[in-house]
Amino acid sequence: MTRALKKTDVIDPREVRAVLADIPDQGADGPDRGEVTGVLAAALDRGDDLIRRDFEALRLNGRQAAALRCYLIDQLIALMFEVVTGRLFPRPNPTEAERVAVVATGGYGRGELCPHSDVDVLFLFPYKRTSWGEQVAETMLYTLWDMRLKVGHAARTPGDCVRLAREDLSIRTALLEARFLVGDRLLFDAMTQAYEAEVITGTGADFVEAKLAERDQRHQRFNDSRYVVEPNLKEGKGGLRDLHTLYWIVKYLYRVERPRDMVTERILSQGELRRFIDAERFLMTVRTALHYLTGKPEERLTFDVQRALADQLGYRDRAGLSGVERFMKHYFLVAKQVGDLTRVVCAVLEARAEKRPLFSLARLAPRRSISGFRVDNDRLTFRPGEDLADEPVRIVKIFTVAHRTGLDIHPEALRLIRRNLRLVNTLRTDPEANALFLEILTSPDHPEVNLTRLNEAGVFGRFVPDFGRVVAMMQYDMYHHYTVDAHTIHALELLARIDRGELADDHPLASDLIHKIASRRALYVAVLCHDIAKGRGGDHSVLGEGVVRRLGPRLGLTTAEVDLAAWLVRWHLLMSHTAFKRDIADRKTAEDFARTVSSPERLKTLLILTVVDIRAVGPGTWNGWKAQLLRDLFHAAEEILVAGHAARGRAQRVADQKAAQAERLPDWSPAAIDRLQARFTDPYWIAEDADTLARNARLVAETEEPGRRHGIAIEVDPGQDAAKLSVFAADRPGLFARLAGAIAGAGASVADARIHTSTDGWALDNFVVQTEDGAALDEPARLARLEKALDATLKGRFKAREQIHKRQKPPGRRRGAFEVEPAVYIDNNVSNRATVIEVNARDRLGLLFDLAETLYKLRLKVYSAQVTTFGERAVDTFYVQERDDRKCLHPRRLKNIEARLLAAARGEIDNPAPGVSGPESSSETGSDKGSETGAKTAPHLAQADTDRSAAAE
Repeated sequence: MTRALKKTDVIDPREVRAVLADIPDQGADGPDRGEVTGVLAAALDRGDDLIRRDFEALRLNGRQAAALRCYLIDQLIALMFEVVTGRLFPRPNPTEAERVAVVATGGYGRGELCPHSDVDVLFLFPYKRTSWGEQVAETMLYTLWDMRLKVGHAARTPGDCVRLAREDLSIRTALLEARFLVGDRLLFDAMTQAYEAEVITGTGADFVEAKLAERDQRHQRFNDSRYVVEPNLKEGKGGLRDLHTLYWIVKYLYRVERPRDMVTERILSQGELRRFIDAERFLMTVRTALHYLTGKPEERLTFDVQRALADQLGYRDRAGLSGVERFMKHYFLVAKQVGDLTRVVCAVLEARAEKRPLFSLARLAPRRSISGFRVDNDRLTFRPGEDLADEPVRIVKIFTVAHRTGLDIHPEALRLIRRNLRLVNTLRTDPEANALFLEILTSPDHPEVNLTRLNEAGVFGRFVPDFGRVVAMMQYDMYHHYTVDAHTIHALELLARIDRGELADDHPLASDLIHKIASRRALYVAVLCHDIAKGRGGDHSVLGEGVVRRLGPRLGLTTAEVDLAAWLVRWHLLMSHTAFKRDIADRKTAEDFARTVSSPERLKTLLILTVVDIRAVGPGTWNGWKAQLLRDLFHAAEEILVAGHAARGRAQRVADQKAAQAERLPDWSPAAIDRLQARFTDPYWIAEDADTLARNARLVAETEEPGRRHGIAIEVDPGQDAAKLSVFAADRPGLFARLAGAIAGAGASVADARIHTSTDGWALDNFVVQTEDGAALDEPARLARLEKALDATLKGRFKAREQIHKRQKPPGRRRGAFEVEPAVYIDNNVSNRATVIEVNARDRLGLLFDLAETLYKLRLKVYSAQVTTFGERAVDTFYVQERDDRKCLHPRRLKNIEARLLAAARGEIDNPAPGVSGPESSSETGSDKGSETGAKTAPHLAQADTDRSAAAE
């Protein structure tokens, strides 16, 4: 069947009625109820199958499918009622009390019945209930339940309905859309008349305020943003419930019966009605597809369903954007459209209010004028009858005046702007308009307020077309929490808060530096543009640099400001990638970074940009450990840049560190300090900070007490959201892998590791550890479990792989939705003394253990490791040497290393190396004769690092 599905295709009541009539009566008890239920259930299944078939073939949209399903349920309930009242419980001469009406309420009453939505029915009785009426209601309910329908039900009299509607807003709303199904029509009419007279009349303003307060509370529960990347399409901001709320308000006030009646009542224009209908159709289509996909009344667009929905609804990959990203962009644009319609309806209804404005807006105030704009109710608006074509710059100016005065913008003004958006195109080359926009953008006084207004009104994307391309754009990963435009505006908000000094406790260095930079304007423009070129199929950092060079002069930036802003956008990922994925203690890391940065001004602004970019990604992406790494890299680079070279030679740096350690050990004798310091070579002193050196010294001394074979020290650092772990033990091959296994087996994760060996053969390994989700590891029970696992490991009694296997869980629907193809990159240019290996893979418990064990089997020494995650993706970086302290240089050796690590990243682990999970052993396995396929080398990792990892940021 290729024609559109009709109601009679879904169910022919005459055919079903005939089949029911053929069921013989069982004496006075009427027909067998099981047979009746079977006939009705078969009709339901057949109708549902037809609707689903045509929906999935894209011959029906969600609104049409919901309407057909409502018709299907309507007919089944009517047929059921005929059997129940005509054959099961007949009443040839019913009393006045033996009457009942079956009424659809809520979404079912509205005619929106998605595949797994509740069927809300009201059994309406006269002034009192009778046993007959209760039998009818009970039989119908049990039949509906036996048909596997989820039924919301109530049994009330008209008086009950009125009383409860006065007391309960949800009941009042449900009855607003009550629809008669079958039974006594006069009873239904009596209820609706009483509802109209005793509930609605005189309560319009109260109802509106209550519904909008309810809406605001709902938005708070769902993150108060329509741009979260896993939205709730029913209850979230900009979702179906917001459309329903608008319609309920208008229906309550004006008794409209259909959305198009809002045009008759002059609430919406024809164009706005089309947007309302289009938004409802899209959201209903997505909701219907989601119900079919999940087999339940799911309302959340979680990552695990987004791709399947995009495929089902016909979204295909395009250059720069995958099909799922195109689908979600459409969703966010519709959510934005719902917000626009909300403002329109509020403006119209408030303008009609006589005594007090609705929606808790400010009371009417005397009219005054500011900068040529009228002030109405403490909100700016245009002059009556103003034609914006006469002076288009006023479209931008009203937002700037709102920013200067702190006033809101009247919804009617926003409505007028939306109708004249084409005029914004003429403002791009207008110096006054660009200056007004730049004033908002670079202000420390809450620029996000009016930038958001500009974006919501559609002006931002028109005025800056490159920004318009990322409006509503999501990135399909677990790292980014918001759409690109929402992330950008949030980053500008954070920058302004740092500028105002509000985040000095969280970001002391950035808060100090922002008052020492020469060009705030360049920094603000760089934050605006740092992600502006995403979704174009190339490196967004490089493409974004070009955007800045075009946009900066237009906005009035000087040549020097444009150069700085463009450089910041080009390299906005450099600092985070260097700090989180490289060993900052390796001097060449800081030198290469400083060489790229090349000036103190760039360094300061890059640090601030990096902070706001990471923090604006979403909750949980920023922590104290990341802050410390960025500070360490900043200070290391600053030292080089200020002096023009490495300010202190290697010998001087080692001497300074030894002196700093000694200062922190006042109770130690000089001789004891000398003996300790003689046991460690220069790399140890350069790699660790003074506090760690002092902590290590005490651990070494404690371990050398009689009866001790090894030492473990754990210290919680609340400021870094991490615990500092140190282990001192006799060195042996594979020790790092064992320790990594013990940490994973205890349910913790490694964020950083420094591996040292004393001149007398003892290992001193320092770790930064966190919980599996990157939070602070500070619970005493978890710390005790970690210490116990490490102690057992050092005694050869801890079976790491077995413990990890017990703790491992399936990736789950959300994380499992993402494919992360493992990649291994080897670079011999990043460090002067080590080969740097970077492994990208799906994040999982035990990944570091698998990789470390593989490196051990390859007979490689690990002397530092850095671990970071970007949502579902983990990036583990190792600084390694051959056993003779050389770099790994032979091409065949490098290919073998890559192939073995790729297999480990996929979880393809062969038998554990001797001694790693069992008794201690110094035996070694692994050779250069392993697989030499399946990997690609990256000999210039440092040069390509920001390009390769741009997607993760």
